[in-house]
Amino acid sequence: MDKGTNVIAVEKPSPRLRRLSRAFMKNDGGAVAVIAAIAFPVLVGAMGLGAETGYWYMEQRQLQHAADVSAHAAAIRHRAGDQQPALESTALGIASASGYAPGTLTVSTKPGLSAGSTKVTVELTETHARLFSSVFVGGPVAISARAVAEVKGGSKACVLALSGSASGAVTVTGSTQVQLSGCSVVSNSSAADAFLMKNGSAFMSTDCVYTVGEAVTTTGLTMTGCSEPVERVPPTPDPFASVAEPDRLQVQLLPCRTLDYVSNSTYLLDRLLSGLAAIRFCGGLDIKGTIALKPGLYIIDGGELTVTAGAKLSGEGVTFYFTNSATAKLLGNGDIDLTAPASGPYAGLLFFGSRRDAGVVHQVTGNSESTLEGNLYIPSGRIEFTGNSTVSGGCTQIVANEITFTGNSTMETCASPTDEIIVGKTVSLVE
Repeated sequence: MDKGTNVIAVEKPSPRLRRLSRAFMKNDGGAVAVIAAIAFPVLVGAMGLGAETGYWYMEQRQLQHAADVSAHAAAIRHRAGDQQPALESTALGIASASGYAPGTLTVSTKPGLSAGSTKVTVELTETHARLFSSVFVGGPVAISARAVAEVKGGSKACVLALSGSASGAVTVTGSTQVQLSGCSVVSNSSAADAFLMKNGSAFMSTDCVYTVGEAVTTTGLTMTGCSEPVERVPPTPDPFASVAEPDRLQVQLLPCRTLDYVSNSTYLLDRLLSGLAAIRFCGGLDIKGTIALKPGLYIIDGGELTVTAGAKLSGEGVTFYFTNSATAKLLGNGDIDLTAPASGPYAGLLFFGSRRDAGVVHQVTGNSESTLEGNLYIPSGRIEFTGNSTVSGGCTQIVANEITFTGNSTMETCASPTDEIIVGKTVSLVE
């Protein structure tokens, strides 16, 4: 070795040290622990998020079910004639019973694509606090669902008995001949004979017969729109339930007029405080001679409205309002030609019986040749077509608590093009 050169001697590891070194290099337990410490939180988080996602999906499906059943229920109430508050109350009750938690509920209606159809939409929204995902995301979870039910179809009716329980709410008997053109007969009664047809000489031709209860018929019933009466249908709503009666105090302020007053063609109608043109007859009105009525409201306050033999009664845009148990008794050979108003608070109503007068009976009897254009609306009483009466030539619709066709009466009528009464509508989910 040269002088001035430094040499460092490196001592080789001992065999034991080499063995320990190789053992340490082969031992990867610490690395696994580090990897596990990093990966496990991610894995657990993913599992938690997956489980929570499945939970929210389940909640959304439950909410959709609540929307479906509540929309269907609200549509049924709409078909029954209920207004918006009732639809909302029904939808909320059904949705809550189906697991809906308090949130936002909206109910809306709009016309459907087919004529006469209506779509009822229910939208539900719930807000829930987050579970495991709150570690990663702030704010609640909003879940929503929407369902649409459609009310459609149905048949027009021109005879509707409103009673919910009367036996023979619609009765056809005797030698009556009833011709209903393009319209049906409806009885809201739940009785086993809600529609009652008896005696072999009675005849009725109609589109169809609908009953909440059951029907008793004979071979004299001819139906062009169905092969047999349609029983156990939902009640048909009163089409004029929203029409308000004249205020009793305002009616009493009107003077009592007589037949002589309207016999003069220059007569003027009085006015209710509301401004509506009206005339009040106290204790009834017996039509004799020729009377032409001006448009307005004719109040029969007690007594009877009668048209005797040889009399002629006519008028356009007129409504007869019967109150204080007043009734119509159209007798003899009177000639009647009356048309209901086309506009105003009593549009479409030719006869309007007070809802307070339960059980009163209005009769069309004798041989009266009549043209009655409009609705005969007696919601708490009975209308009887009896004797040898004839009602023809106009679109007459009858809506009363009970309706009877008997004797030798003949009635030809049709559904009104403006005041339609629809029965037999179906309800189905469409969205």
